[in-house]
Amino acid sequence: MRRSPSQPALVGVPRYWQSFDDTLNSATPDSSHRERRATRAMGKTGGRDDFEWVYTDQPHTARRKEILAKYPEIKTLMGPDPQLKWVVSGLVLIQLVACYLVHDLSWKWVFFWAYGFGGCINHSLTLAIHDISHNVAFGNKLAKWNRWFAMWANLPIGLPYSASFKKYHIDHHRYLGGDQLDVDIPTDWEGWFFCTPARKVLWLFLQPFFYALRPLVVNPKPVGPMEIQNTVVQLLVDAIIFYFWGLKPIVYLIAGSILCLGIHPFSGHFIAEHYMFLKGHETYSYYGPLNFLTFNVGYHMEHHDFPSIPGSKLPQVKKIAAEYYDSLPQHTSWFQVLWDFVFDENIGPYARIKREYKLSKLE
Repeated sequence: MRRSPSQPALVGVPRYWQSFDDTLNSATPDSSHRERRATRAMGKTGGRDDFEWVYTDQPHTARRKEILAKYPEIKTLMGPDPQLKWVVSGLVLIQLVACYLVHDLSWKWVFFWAYGFGGCINHSLTLAIHDISHNVAFGNKLAKWNRWFAMWANLPIGLPYSASFKKYHIDHHRYLGGDQLDVDIPTDWEGWFFCTPARKVLWLFLQPFFYALRPLVVNPKPVGPMEIQNTVVQLLVDAIIFYFWGLKPIVYLIAGSILCLGIHPFSGHFIAEHYMFLKGHETYSYYGPLNFLTFNVGYHMEHHDFPSIPGSKLPQVKKIAAEYYDSLPQHTSWFQVLWDFVFDENIGPYARIKREYKLSKLE
């Protein structure tokens, strides 16, 4: 974790409990939060026993307005990325070729290549779907084209994903940290149970399942037509692959997706993006080389400030408005993020900032 030049040395004090801006947490939690914290603390020997509740808005809205007022040229970066559809299509075709190549391999090599190669591509494709969910493949005027193209990017993942992701990812941006709204935040049970190094390793391994099932528990929404289309298309393609090449290519695709969305260096971005490594800071960027393979998802502060700018152009945002980002805390290694998550008792599923949005904000 890189510190800002103004941050004091954290001698003898865990860095996670230092704050650049204590006003973010100046309000006292209400009695219901205190009662929940006391209940969950029973039997715990260390670490967090509740989320970090704040009573201020997310920082991205105000920073976006300030940056645009100072650098209006950033607006020219908004809009579709003409290269995205070709990069994504290339990755999809590589995986289809790989399905043919693995169908005669022994099972041990199927899983080896699923983790070492195919899963990496599938993880990248999930992040392409993340980019596409903001309509950056074909622009806002062709919103349906973006949805259909996301289904194309979804095919190597093996399970229908893109339509549901779009539906919930909007809430993640609009209601960042929102209690019962932002399903990116773990549940209370996850925070309570996965509190030791061994359990946190298990949580990382099971992370794909939590991401898939948590929305059904936290904020269930009715199934829409696009989700039905996504499911039908995905199952049809899976059936075609199975018909021509058997079960091994299907296992290669799905196992690769699960393994590389769990314990894998790429998966460090899940923790790096919004887990509170410094008190009061809920979004962090990573500017390392893995961005090249993950559609620049590491530029996460910039992405939340300007979600309509494609990932390929986010480095330009940082370059133009460098003074707004260089002084903020940032990660230098996703592997280090995973290590800290597992072995530091103050980092875990509870290390997330939460806020309550009033009903008037949902209208």
